[in-house]
Amino acid sequence: MTDESFYVPLGDDRWLATKPTTGPWDGSAQHGGPPSALLGRAISRCEPRPDMIVARFTAEILGAVPVGELTVRARVARPGRSVELVEAVASAGGRDVLRATGWRVLRTTSESVPAGHPQPPAVPAGSGQLLGRGWVDGYLSAIDWRMTSGAFGVPGPATAWTRMRYPLVAGEEPSPLERVLTVADSGNGLSGELDITGWYFINPELTVHLHREAAGDWILVDARTTISAGGAGLATTSLSDQQGPVGTGAQSLLIKAR
Repeated sequence: MTDESFYVPLGDDRWLATKPTTGPWDGSAQHGGPPSALLGRAISRCEPRPDMIVARFTAEILGAVPVGELTVRARVARPGRSVELVEAVASAGGRDVLRATGWRVLRTTSESVPAGHPQPPAVPAGSGQLLGRGWVDGYLSAIDWRMTSGAFGVPGPATAWTRMRYPLVAGEEPSPLERVLTVADSGNGLSGELDITGWYFINPELTVHLHREAAGDWILVDARTTISAGGAGLATTSLSDQQGPVGTGAQSLLIKAR
């Protein structure tokens, strides 16, 4: 199994997930980022509209996504001249494991309005990687992590510049959407408030809103997690490139003792 990309195309809408997709909870299951990006790719390429941008992406994680063969299919659920809704599904072993929807909106000539956000911090020198006690490796080593605040494995908000070490698909340059979706699902792990050896804090969904396409290889993930009594939590993530903010992500969390 090659480690030179997250996925290898097998033909007929089938894909082979490689070791870099392996999530931190279970060595047989993928991290949510790579398969979300794979469905984002399918949404972008389904009856493609170069005059449109994906403004919102939502993934529903229906079950563990295995590190193995997937079948991906996509369709335009609601066509339109100015807005379109596209759906994509990944299945494994005859069952759907991940569903996604993306709203595509028309590109226009409107001018940018300053958002008032501070300029992102500089990318720190020196390559980094996240691998704490209790985590399974794979995805964690497939991303170049550069922490600017907080620390992995230490409870509380955290911010990190991230860069894919491998392309999503062998032989392809990742698109801006693919770069964002590959790391947007990392917010809850990066800003975890609980010890992974004693608790699960797993997200059954990921929603990303984008107001422009990201530029360059680096994506800043600025995350924080809120947990209240009753078994639910919420991880929220600000997403930026080196020019400034590009969007926000959110993950509903299941909080459960191991």
